[in-house]
Amino acid sequence: MLAQFQLLQSNSTKTLFSFPKLFVHGNDPTLLRHSFQKKNKNARVATDNTRLCVKATASEKTASEVLTTSSNFKVTAIVTAQLSDSSILSVTGWKDEFLDLFGRPLTLELVSAELDPRSARPTIKAKAHKVDEEGDDVTYKAEFKVPSSFGNVGAVYVENRHDLEIYIKDIVLLGQLFPNDKLNVTCNSWVQSNDDDPKRVFFANKSYLPSNTPDGLKQLREDELVSLRGNGLDERKESDRIYDYDVYNDLGDPDKSSELQRPILGGQQFPYPRRCRTGRERCKNDSLSESKPTANNSPYVPRDEGFSKIKNTVFNGRKYYAALHSLLPNLKGTLEKSDEGFTHFPAIDALFKDGVQLQPLHGGGISSILPSLFRTVDEITEEVLCFDVPRTMERDNFFWFRDEEFARQTLAGVNPCCLQLVTEWPLKSKLDPEIYGPAESAISKELIEKEIKGYCTLDQAIQQKKLFLLDYHDLLLPYVEKVRELKGTTLYGSRTLFFLTDSGSLRPLAIELTRPPMDGKEQWREVFAPTWYSTGIWLWRLAKAHVLAHDSGYHQLITHWLRTHCATEPYVIATNRQLSVLHPIYKLLDPHFRFTLEINAFARQSLINANGIIESTFSPGKYSFELSSIAYDKLWQFDLEALPNDLINRGMAVEDPNAPHGLKLTIEDYPYANDGLLIWDAIKTWITDYVNHYYPDPALVESDGELQEWWTEIRTVGHADKKDEPWWPVLKTPADLIGILTTIVWVTSGHHAAVNFGQYDFSGYFPSRPTIARTNVPTEEKYDEEKWEKFLEKPGVALLNCFPSPLQATTVLIVLSVLSDHSPDEQYMGEYMETAWGDNPVIKAAFERFSGKLKEIEGIIDAKNTDRSLHNRNGAGIMPYELLKPSSPAGVTSRGVPYSISI
Repeated sequence: MLAQFQLLQSNSTKTLFSFPKLFVHGNDPTLLRHSFQKKNKNARVATDNTRLCVKATASEKTASEVLTTSSNFKVTAIVTAQLSDSSILSVTGWKDEFLDLFGRPLTLELVSAELDPRSARPTIKAKAHKVDEEGDDVTYKAEFKVPSSFGNVGAVYVENRHDLEIYIKDIVLLGQLFPNDKLNVTCNSWVQSNDDDPKRVFFANKSYLPSNTPDGLKQLREDELVSLRGNGLDERKESDRIYDYDVYNDLGDPDKSSELQRPILGGQQFPYPRRCRTGRERCKNDSLSESKPTANNSPYVPRDEGFSKIKNTVFNGRKYYAALHSLLPNLKGTLEKSDEGFTHFPAIDALFKDGVQLQPLHGGGISSILPSLFRTVDEITEEVLCFDVPRTMERDNFFWFRDEEFARQTLAGVNPCCLQLVTEWPLKSKLDPEIYGPAESAISKELIEKEIKGYCTLDQAIQQKKLFLLDYHDLLLPYVEKVRELKGTTLYGSRTLFFLTDSGSLRPLAIELTRPPMDGKEQWREVFAPTWYSTGIWLWRLAKAHVLAHDSGYHQLITHWLRTHCATEPYVIATNRQLSVLHPIYKLLDPHFRFTLEINAFARQSLINANGIIESTFSPGKYSFELSSIAYDKLWQFDLEALPNDLINRGMAVEDPNAPHGLKLTIEDYPYANDGLLIWDAIKTWITDYVNHYYPDPALVESDGELQEWWTEIRTVGHADKKDEPWWPVLKTPADLIGILTTIVWVTSGHHAAVNFGQYDFSGYFPSRPTIARTNVPTEEKYDEEKWEKFLEKPGVALLNCFPSPLQATTVLIVLSVLSDHSPDEQYMGEYMETAWGDNPVIKAAFERFSGKLKEIEGIIDAKNTDRSLHNRNGAGIMPYELLKPSSPAGVTSRGVPYSISI
């Protein structure tokens, strides 16, 4: 068929149409260029119908040429679009190619912004034809005659007559009718096929509050929002652009096995943020749970939320899910006794030196999706899963063994958000002592003063703000008995105490592990401290492994998943349901929500699902997401998601108008806080400039109906289980709006970057941050003489048995390498400017100041990382703290602040 089509071209004696000389790419006037050396170059039809992209062009005559009739103006419309992925050999693909060549596959309709809403809406139609193709991009052009009485063009309808959906990137209108002879319409959305819903409206790149929307656009604005909200019924189709809410009722799979049933997250028993509704059928064995997507389908996300072509090339959720699940049985068969521990420490190092030799992966498997993790040997007869050495390990082979690194990472690691100041003594639990045992901690004043002897007394340490706590006691203790019923894991409640030295670094003082009363036994607890006695130091290392597993679980389930991915999903849904694309706040937030719904949908399918990666490799097992629900209920507050408020709440800072950022840090050398506050202030300044431009009168905020509905829906629907909390900010003034927006933007950009992109380097060598502790500490089972003797004989083996198994460690390594990776099309704050911002001189200038500030922050961070007085970010074998350095190249770099939660 392809040969016949080429023959048709070669036998043609006439040029179907000639390309104009001038091409406008995208919608930036600085990108005008000549695309062809010859004036009359014949058209070539695409032979790869993966995505048809349209590039902006102008006619050979000047784009602003006025027609001979003075009351009419000539307008040239240039469309940049992409067809849906489809094989060129498919019947549908051929049909659409034929339409592009001989037919009129797109119809454009100009809509006037200036209209009496009581009269019929006049529009001007024109057919568009294909004029260019380059790479993925294809250009369509249409010509209009627009009477001067038509008024300002406010929107463009696009009607698609292809049998495949088409992605419209942008439309550029050229002519004297417009200021500077040009009007940009940024689309970045899909128009469905001829058989579905082939007509869409796209608005010009102008922002309007609801109150100042031109009459000709008001009804269109309202209608578009109504269509995005849907009716809350039926199963969503892949082509839908509908945003609605649901509880997390899709994590389990009770139809497959009763062991895979999970409680519903969202509601009175297990409060939780809401997710995007898919409307799939309920399970046969549990009417409250939603059935799983079929093997051939991805979970629904609104059509515009899907990954870009480049993003899908690097990380395709559907293919990754399938490949990962084919790889895990391969790993289990390859790794002998995969449920047992590593036999010796060199076996851990061999993961990075020699890799894991696999059985042949038929069809390419994951090696074709993540080629960076594989190398082929013996002429493609075997495949080896190999991993780069994490930078922490590369700099210092023994970094994971050192107590000072254990302490340093609470300030400059991948989970620097949990350390808190000790302000009262003794430490006490808030749990019911009748159920969980004595509330007062077993860490005694005498032990602490023994450890800090020569510095100060305990009272002085508290007064001088030198004692700090990592507290996972109350959150974990209620789940200890449940978790211990699971195979291959265990759990304690834990407290870890640190002392701030004169050098500005922390020193660990004590770890308390607690098991509640269970199995007829009284509460067990023990305090471990660094010591110079061999038995004591190995017990300390085992206790430290348990705390690190607790910290890893808290990081992944709460600091990372709950506080960024999960809590943000309602913001994305509400923004699309309640704020028109014409709303300036929609345009501000849109880049911060890029790909978030898609990556969350993938997580529900493969990472956080029943028996998924998290449940299989982290200590809480099947109770992991119940725990995140408890944390949401007890700990999550929107106002405390703001970085300054979080620091103050944890005692890590106090307000001080004379200090930088208005805060005085309790620990001056706190890399996450130091760099984070720089980013926070830059974001707040940019948002302040933006909000003040669109809301010059404070009363406009309270009278903005879309904005008020947006904030109400976030609180009462998206976070419905928290709707009555008194800490929700009010939204009455520009200052209120600036605070709310700065918090949302910080969470999606700075906070997520700080806790995500360092995962491979900080956690890749898992003895540094094991995700699971599989055995109890020997002293809890000291009555078992055989186990105690084995510990005394080979304490290193006891530590290895406590660490993750080879299968668990390898699985986590694969996932961390993906989660820490920057896509080539990543959009970093300050580097990428939304077209709508560039079209407004005031907003463009504000953004350029923001961009310049972020570049300045890069230099400040570089200087801090070379400052030898800052021991928490500089020193022998220390990896510099760059997680909040704004820019990054592609790959695993442990740096870069993207706009959005896109991985």
